[in-house]
Amino acid sequence: PLLVLSSRRYIAGGVCARVIIACRDMAKGEAAACEIRAETGNQQVIVKKLDLADTKSIREFAENFLAEEKELHILINNAGVMLFPYSKTADGFEIHLGVNHLGHFLLTFLLLECLKQSAPARIVNVSSLAHHGGRIRFHDLQGEKCYNWGLAYCHSKLANVLFTRELARRLQGTGVTANSLHPGSVNSRLGRHSILLTLLWKTFSFFLKTPREGAQTSVYCAVAEELESVTGQYFSDCRPAYVSPQGRNDELAKKLWNVSCELLGIQWD
Repeated sequence: PLLVLSSRRYIAGGVCARVIIACRDMAKGEAAACEIRAETGNQQVIVKKLDLADTKSIREFAENFLAEEKELHILINNAGVMLFPYSKTADGFEIHLGVNHLGHFLLTFLLLECLKQSAPARIVNVSSLAHHGGRIRFHDLQGEKCYNWGLAYCHSKLANVLFTRELARRLQGTGVTANSLHPGSVNSRLGRHSILLTLLWKTFSFFLKTPREGAQTSVYCAVAEELESVTGQYFSDCRPAYVSPQGRNDELAKKLWNVSCELLGIQWD
């Protein structure tokens, strides 16, 4: 996740923002932060420890953040896992569901009051075109009966879209917007757990987006002035994109919301 603590009008105007990179691997996070500082001259790029596969880590991060920071204007939920062999998080959730959906769900819940108090503010959830292949299988949400690592990823990306849709509905009138997006096919290490996908990405790397290119729609959703009051939408290549029928199902979104709260042991009304 990426947390931006400056008002959007200053960011859009080119003034440096205070940015927190929340990540599991501190060494890699610090290396990325050093690159950003060197390229932009912005020394207010900070790395904080956060493991979305562990709700204890999420709660500790949020507690420390709220104790240290007074404002939060942009929350970009960007972390994710893809094509993992069947495994579980520290809390016993299937890894794709736990990290890609429940981890971001809990983090947003814990930081939401700060976002409201800092309004105008934005929440940006990075989903995927893969959400079209997803289904929310409430009878086997943890994939214990039937598991396919590719479909598990698709299911979690659909959960991102549904979470955004219901969150936007609940935040109407608060000054906080929520949108989701497809970053494109990016040449990254996200698919490293699949030998086949790794080979395909190396073979067709010329057609893939660079990480910088893949970040553009996230940046657009975070700072574009024309999106100031736009909420509950899904974007790709910096413009509105088609959402699957499952992703537009309001009843499904509400049910997933309630089940997510039950799994995490929280009340979010």
